[in-house]
Amino acid sequence: MDTETIYDVREDERFCSYEIDINEQRERRLSDGSCITYRYLHGFVREQNLKFSFCFPLKETYRGRFFQYLSPFPGPDEELASLNRTGADDHIAFALRCGAYFVESNMCSGAAFGGMPDNTLVWKASAAAAEISRIEAKKLYGCERPYGYVYGGSGGAYKTMACIEHTCAWDGAVPYVIGSPVSLPNSITLHALGQRCLRHVYGNIVDALDAGGSKNPYEGLTEEEASVLREITAMGFPPRAWFMEAGGRIDDGSLPVLAPGVKGMDPGYFTDFWTVPGYAGADPDGSAVRDRICFTGKVTEVGLPHSGNADGKTGGPDAGEAGEKAGGPDAGEADVTIDDRNGVDTAWKKQLADGEDAWIGLEAVPQGEDLWLKGVTIRIETGASAGKQLLLEDIVGNRLTIGMCYGMDDLEGVLGAIRPGDEISLDNSDYIALQYYYRHQVPADPSFTVFDQFRKEDGTPALPQRERVMGLNFSGTGTVQNGNIQGKVILLQSMMDESTWPWCADWYRKRVIAEKGSDADLRLYYMDRCVHGDITALRSTMITSYVGALHQCLLDLSDWVEGRKEPLAGSNYVCEDGQILLPDDAGARGGIQPVVTLLANKETCAHVRAGEPVRLSAKISLPAGAGTVTDVEYDFHGGMELTEEGHDKVRGEFHPAPEGEKSGAVSETVCSYEKPGVYFAAVHVSIQRNGDVLEEFTKIHNLARVRIMVEP
Repeated sequence: MDTETIYDVREDERFCSYEIDINEQRERRLSDGSCITYRYLHGFVREQNLKFSFCFPLKETYRGRFFQYLSPFPGPDEELASLNRTGADDHIAFALRCGAYFVESNMCSGAAFGGMPDNTLVWKASAAAAEISRIEAKKLYGCERPYGYVYGGSGGAYKTMACIEHTCAWDGAVPYVIGSPVSLPNSITLHALGQRCLRHVYGNIVDALDAGGSKNPYEGLTEEEASVLREITAMGFPPRAWFMEAGGRIDDGSLPVLAPGVKGMDPGYFTDFWTVPGYAGADPDGSAVRDRICFTGKVTEVGLPHSGNADGKTGGPDAGEAGEKAGGPDAGEADVTIDDRNGVDTAWKKQLADGEDAWIGLEAVPQGEDLWLKGVTIRIETGASAGKQLLLEDIVGNRLTIGMCYGMDDLEGVLGAIRPGDEISLDNSDYIALQYYYRHQVPADPSFTVFDQFRKEDGTPALPQRERVMGLNFSGTGTVQNGNIQGKVILLQSMMDESTWPWCADWYRKRVIAEKGSDADLRLYYMDRCVHGDITALRSTMITSYVGALHQCLLDLSDWVEGRKEPLAGSNYVCEDGQILLPDDAGARGGIQPVVTLLANKETCAHVRAGEPVRLSAKISLPAGAGTVTDVEYDFHGGMELTEEGHDKVRGEFHPAPEGEKSGAVSETVCSYEKPGVYFAAVHVSIQRNGDVLEEFTKIHNLARVRIMVEP
């Protein structure tokens, strides 16, 4: 086997020369009202269209390291994206507070729309930003080589893994909510399939798996619904994650951005799907045919976007200051509006234009009681805008409201050119076909065991297959992760991730073991009750945020690399039938997260009379060394919503666990319900490594729920 040459950007002449166009002192305001003074540098490598930002702490607080964040989808001004973050989501403030400087770049991206001719530039350019930052740090601090740590989630995790596998620029990495080489577009397409085929039974599935439920999510499902749920679950989709759809949130994630890539590389699939036996679209009795919409109509009127600004960009805390000066090599005096959508659930939206309540009126619209309108393409067939495509949001009366449209940099102009009498077509054929694409993407590598359900006994595919496995080209890095890590790595993976499969982290851990001989330089932490998104607002009585755990992992990684302390042992788990299973006991589970149990009158499902008191008892156990309980909060009306507005949140008293038990705490409170019905109560628990109640960046959370049946 050929030995890979590890890329050293210091030997790449393309990045040898750079310019600094901003060097000034700034202040960053924290949630408690205090400010951090820091040195802000902005610069660029002119010939390569690389732009970067550095945020340096004061010399007396600097601790010899930097954190570098990689966005899933870099835009042309990505180096500015984190400037707008606030509170516990503020990457920059966290780094400065920890004595690290912060690095971000645009990774040589020239536009939000479209890819780059050489995708390896995303990690080569990131390495260049890292090494340039070291040069500037040495000038500023008179220090030795700073330690460097790179991190990113989802698409940013692919980039992070490419960085730590193929370069020598960083000492460690924290990829989080990662995918495998065959995740894209498959994990997104199968989620969309489930959203369509299970749309009448989300609530049944989640209720069965919720506290006090039957634990049988297939109960009451039709044969077709049960078959789809079984297939998707075996592929790795966590069944509890259907709570989002049960709560009314139907979001196909980055599918609108990924779909054009699939169509461009495999156009024949979208014809074969509806005509060739072995594809679901060729079954006249299947749901694909039932939900297909092919409709042509005539325009009566058009409503333009309300804002007149279809790019959806917003300003923020540093927007004015940075926008005046941080344009880069060819900006001149022009302002640059900061697009701060750089999280795992928002970065891909840079490639979409928001419909902003625009609409098109038709003489007639599709009719039906159970129309599936997600993914319907509006194509202008005649007139000045002929050939342009928009995405349908909804049908209200005889009006088509416009959704988020891919690659549309002049949405207002396209709509403004449409005239009454122009013909348009509505079609969801491609969108439905794409939902089944993963069935025809069975990889040759048997380590991807979730695809075994589509293999015959001899290992060959049971269904027609496409010419190539698309996922190997979808990482956006020009590479496929190989496990050859060039530093220490901590993986953080969510157990209720609706966009990537939890088992992908287990696959990568095994890949590292195969490549390096062991996982001595890797830790894998599974985070229960966490979904894909990386913002603290993703907290409800169903889920919690992993952002505090991410920050703690960066600190643990730096301690590990710099020789102060090894991180806690990784999570203990079993991967079975596509699902990751964690032990109930915190000691057996390991990792860095507390384990919480909640009982109502000593049961997971309590039956009481209206007005009768219910005693809620919470028990919190911790893995050894994980920290101390800092907060306990009860919510007596826990629904499935992602918002906490209107909830009855009560701060709970807690006490150390009884002597002789494992580290942790116990808590009790009493509630009651005046009206009959089914209620859910929840407890949300936070821990912090040093027991610091006021520390907002590194608290780690978990929760538990109970069902309460209130009778008259």
